[in-house]
Amino acid sequence: MIEREKNGRGNVEIVSIDEMVPKDHLLRKIDVAVDFGRIYSIVESLYCADNGRPGVNPVVLFKIVLLQHIYGIPSLRQTLRDVQMNIAYRWFLGYGLTEAVPHFATVSYAFKHRFGEEIIEQVFAWILEEIMKAGYLTPEVIFIDATHVKASANLHKSEKKQITKTARAYEEQLRKEVNEIRESEGKKPFDDDPGTGNETKREITASTTDPDCGLFHKGEHRKCFAYGVHTACDGQNYILGAEVTAGNIHDSIVFDTLYERLVEKHSDADTIVMDAGYRTPWICKRILDDNRTPSLPYKRPMTKKGNLPWYEYVYDEYYDQIICPTYHLLDYTTTTKEGKRTYKSHPEECRDCPELAHCTQSKDCRKVMERHIWQGYLDEAEDIRHTPWGKATYARRKETIERVFADAKEKHGMRFTHYRGLGAVSKWVKMKYAAMNLKKFALHKAFPCLFCQAVLLWRKWFLFKHVEAQLAA
Repeated sequence: MIEREKNGRGNVEIVSIDEMVPKDHLLRKIDVAVDFGRIYSIVESLYCADNGRPGVNPVVLFKIVLLQHIYGIPSLRQTLRDVQMNIAYRWFLGYGLTEAVPHFATVSYAFKHRFGEEIIEQVFAWILEEIMKAGYLTPEVIFIDATHVKASANLHKSEKKQITKTARAYEEQLRKEVNEIRESEGKKPFDDDPGTGNETKREITASTTDPDCGLFHKGEHRKCFAYGVHTACDGQNYILGAEVTAGNIHDSIVFDTLYERLVEKHSDADTIVMDAGYRTPWICKRILDDNRTPSLPYKRPMTKKGNLPWYEYVYDEYYDQIICPTYHLLDYTTTTKEGKRTYKSHPEECRDCPELAHCTQSKDCRKVMERHIWQGYLDEAEDIRHTPWGKATYARRKETIERVFADAKEKHGMRFTHYRGLGAVSKWVKMKYAAMNLKKFALHKAFPCLFCQAVLLWRKWFLFKHVEAQLAA
């Protein structure tokens, strides 16, 4: 028997919107995970208490943007269209079936002019605080990495600019140590002070559409204008902090700002896991001086093809000399402004050396090598890399920070941005990360027994590996 189509479009029914949302819906879990009333206290100073016309509920404004990021909706305009049609979205906002939803321009204007970076940062910190109170954070091991987000800028609309090189946080300390070494050797110290008008210039390709973004080109990636999102997460993939910069800023330059914020809030951090982009003498020095452990990978030296490998040149710490593969000595000569100790060979010994062609192409037959004054910290980090603890922590990058980036781009729409300007993109990224943390927290809180067991296993694994590493040392 054929069932004919029913036409119930004109029916008038009395229904409860709460009954129409499934009991196991994600938004129900999010609604009970945190108290959104906290937003009122965060934005209270931005509203007049007894004057002006009533505005749209700020909790509704934030919930709308959270919906956009949770479900990876490309634009705010499309988000409001979906809110108008989606019963679960209306339930989450507290709106009835026939109630008019806010205009997208109202939400856009509020986040562009009223809710600044400080407010967004407070919302991100509030959600992280709720996760910490629940005992779900595991910041003993912190994973740091950076990814690029394509900017809303045409690659062909660009111009060349001369800009000042970004000052590094350690330059003053490095110059002080270099001058102490030179004074102990009876040499004249460098008298120019970093950051006092002696900065060098460099040429960059800047976008005329969005001047705040930078030209990004790495490996097999296509050249594009982008922003760099430098992110830190814990062992359970909760995002602990983020810094947004232009796409042409190197990872190691942003490390200090991100690291300072992390250790200020999570003083119990024990191990910092990073990729090869952070393998610099200063970063290793800073982490080790703080009695923490850097977990870094092997980085292939950028030596000339066909030359003798770097590991065949051995440094003699006692005599402060470098021994070449043919057992000739390179003696220390001076320390450069960049903190490099320079070692040079003797031309009369190198001139008749059978390995000269594979050692140096210098016209005066002299091999010159450099060693940073903080190279010892790099060597210590290299020793940690070979320990069971170093191998175990670095192996978890693929399932922690790399997973965060994969989810952000594939599920939450962070592959490219429609916003322009560093401030707007930074707020957009922080809200997206807040939504990701909130979603993960709600799911974990919905199944507390399973997740608590996972956290307990993580802490046991952490202690076991740590003790194993200490015994091995």
